[in-house]
Parts: sequence; structure tokens; C-alpha cells
Amino acid sequence: MIFWGLTRAPINAEFITSPLIYFIAIFISLFIAFFYAKKVFTDRQDESIFMASSLVGNTGNLGIPLGIALFGVASVPYTSILNIANIFFIYIFSVYFFAGDKFKFTDALKEIFKIPAIWFAIAALSFNYFGFKLSADFDKVFTMGAYAAIVMQLVIFGVFMSQVKIKTANWKLSLNIALFKHIILPIIGLYTILYFDIDPFVGAIIFLELIVPLAVNNVNLASLYNCKPIDTTFSVLISSFVFIGLIYFYIVIINKFFGM
Repeated sequence: MIFWGLTRAPINAEFITSPLIYFIAIFISLFIAFFYAKKVFTDRQDESIFMASSLVGNTGNLGIPLGIALFGVASVPYTSILNIANIFFIYIFSVYFFAGDKFKFTDALKEIFKIPAIWFAIAALSFNYFGFKLSADFDKVFTMGAYAAIVMQLVIFGVFMSQVKIKTANWKLSLNIALFKHIILPIIGLYTILYFDIDPFVGAIIFLELIVPLAVNNVNLASLYNCKPIDTTFSVLISSFVFIGLIYFYIVIINKFFGM
């Protein structure tokens, strides 16, 4: 899916700057989140989960198919490169926060090079940069594989959601994550996008990738490092419901500021 997405259109200025704008919005929000978490949470693990997950969106499982639904296949190169940017954040910063004292930042940095998606992204970008073209038959194979991957990712997302147990809910953590993910981050993201002179189509896609609900990878990492995986799963569920409740207003914002 990554290779297919990153070879849909030639590399241009917006293709390069879109992940940079995405990162600027994320790191401004991360700076604010750091001080917010210190004041709100007394539990160390709650603070770690908040820092690790509140800025990480479901850019792959949901972001790519949602981009196709709203903006068409032309959005796929941009949603794919933003998904790669999100993967970098997850496997460096989120791993560091979830692991706490058990994992060094340099170790988290090394882990990024073990992810297959990164190597496929590098291969796809090189393929695109040097102007290679897939034959019609190979292009169809990659297209079929990409759409199959999207379906499987959504199924996996549903499986994780089904494991949530309301009795173990941590409402304080989940609601604060939802506040930051769906209110604070979109506001910061919107101002950041508007600050740069980019195509409104690309700006709308960046905004979309910032507002998608929490990533399922948060649950994987919380479970791996024994950092309240059930609470993290519940946060994903609450984030998904909040996203559904706010999607109308998000679309209004996209229409108003990006003319989509």
C-alpha cells in the first residue's frame, strides 16, 4: 500500500513540504502537551499515555481510505507520505513515552529502521524521483494489493475496538486525550497550515490527517511496554466517537478555509 501510494503522482514542492508542515503542527502541540500533562496527571503512566498517544492519528488505517472518500485517489500520495511521517513519530517519540525508563531515546531511534514500511517508502520515493513507471499490469497488481490492505487494516482496527471493557475505563485520561487530539491539535494545525502558502487541496489533506482519531498502534505499544493497554484502548474508542461527533464541523472548516 505504501509503495502504491507514493508512486501515484510525481514528487513536487507540496509533496515535500506537507510532512514538514505536519511535523511543525505536531511538535508545537507536543510542547504544549508536555506542560499540560504535568499539571493534569498525577499518575506517571497516565502522563506517559497522554504524551505518547494524544498526537498520534490513525493516518494509515483510516486516513488513507478517508482521504480517498473525501478527495479521491489524487489524495493518496499525500496521505501516504503523511502516514510515513506519523510512523516516524510513533516509533521514536511514542515508543519513548510508553516505555518510560525501560527504553532510551537512541534505542527508539534505531527501532525506526526495523519497520518494513520505512524501507518500502524509501524504495517508492527513489522509484518516483528517478521517473520510473510501472507497467499497466504491475500497476493493477499494486492497486489491488493496496485496496486489500486498506480493508484488512480496517478489520484489524475493529478487532482491537471490540476488546474495550467499559468497566476498566479511565475517563479522565481518555477525555483529556480527546480534548487535545480533536480540539487543540486541529486548531494549532489549522493555523500552521494557513501560515504556509500551499495548495488548498494539500492543506485540506494535512488537516484531515491531523484530525483522524487515535492510532491502533498506541494499543500495540502500550501492551508491549505494559503501560495500561486497556486504558489506551478505551482512549482509542472515545477518540473515535468524538471524531464521529465532530466530523461535520471538521468538514465545514475544510470547506471554509480550503474551499473543498
